[in-house]
Amino acid sequence: MAKIKITQVKSGIDRPERQKLTLKALGLKKMHATVEVEATPQILGMVRAVNHLIKVEQVNA
Repeated sequence: MAKIKITQVKSGIDRPERQKLTLKALGLKKMHATVEVEATPQILGMVRAVNHLIKVEQVNA
């Protein structure tokens, strides 16, 4: 399955609790933190929910 690299580019401060929890579920703990995850439908749904706070890149592997 394809992998994606997710980087947090905006703060979760002053965001709804649901968005904060989504960032936490993606494994993002601080600004400019990067995680590499499988591109499952569940992950892609979480990415769509907080796409204004993150940057997403495809990983060629």
